[in-house]
Amino acid sequence: MHDRTGISRDRRGIAARAVVIAMVGLMLGGLETNIAVILFHYGILFLMALPFIGMPLRRLCWWAAGWTLISPVAAFLLRPWVGTNINPSDLDGNPALEHFAQPATLLADILVTGYYPALQWLSYLLLGILIGRLNLRSFGVQAGLLVAGVGLAGLSKFVSAFLLGPLGGLAVLLETPQGRRYDIEAMLPVSLTGIDQTGTWWWLAVSAPHSGTPLDLMHTAGTAAAVVGLCLMATRRLQWLLLPLSAPGAITLSLYSLHIWIMSIVDQQEIPLDPAPVYWAQAAVFIAIGLLLRKLGARGPLEYVAAGASDVARSAGAVSRR
Repeated sequence: MHDRTGISRDRRGIAARAVVIAMVGLMLGGLETNIAVILFHYGILFLMALPFIGMPLRRLCWWAAGWTLISPVAAFLLRPWVGTNINPSDLDGNPALEHFAQPATLLADILVTGYYPALQWLSYLLLGILIGRLNLRSFGVQAGLLVAGVGLAGLSKFVSAFLLGPLGGLAVLLETPQGRRYDIEAMLPVSLTGIDQTGTWWWLAVSAPHSGTPLDLMHTAGTAAAVVGLCLMATRRLQWLLLPLSAPGAITLSLYSLHIWIMSIVDQQEIPLDPAPVYWAQAAVFIAIGLLLRKLGARGPLEYVAAGASDVARSAGAVSRR
């Protein structure tokens, strides 16, 4: 358990890192691209998670579970109010510096109406902090993450199917204005992005990607936990097995930003490029960069900036107390 001074230092470091990530996200948001850039949302989520740093494990469990179940209900209740009182209610694009001229719209988009609603997505950070506090070297913990994750993911889909099928939820959704306008049944396995999920509580019964419901959060959190457990088990004796993933994974801020920039160029080509070669070329180059920097013991350029800002912020309090 960290002492109070250590927790404060950690929070300052995370806050500084969040600001760097958010600023990178705003810069990338100004590019012409079809990708929904998540970095500004990440920065906000890091700041929202600060009160939970150092929280006792049992209390953190309750917060993570409660937030996963309750935040979608809060978002469901807030969306009609936002739609009525904030115009426009979303950015219809990536957050960029110019959007600070529309603070209400920017806040509504980031928290509730946007592609990555931070109100619900804080659930992922709380669950991630919780998993990170476990003894991840223990085989029992690794197996538990795999089994519990698969079970949670499967249960969420089963419950959603039961609510929408035998209990009649889907029939109600199909009778809503959105259901009559869109092929909701075909969209449920793919995504409900852009669908106005208001008018009936049955929207909370779906588990579609980017629906932000309790069952969606449970399914995605479960699959993520299962993948973490599986990867930890796979590398217990063969640590090199996932090196092509872990090496570039150590410099994701730099590689993600590079990917957005490359795709902003690709998206502007008059003759559309075949996406498969574009994807595999980037994957190969990014793996090579990750392996090279790992061999050299170096960080990515943006990781240096973020870590430097974090180090300065962490040491600032100690300097001020002298």
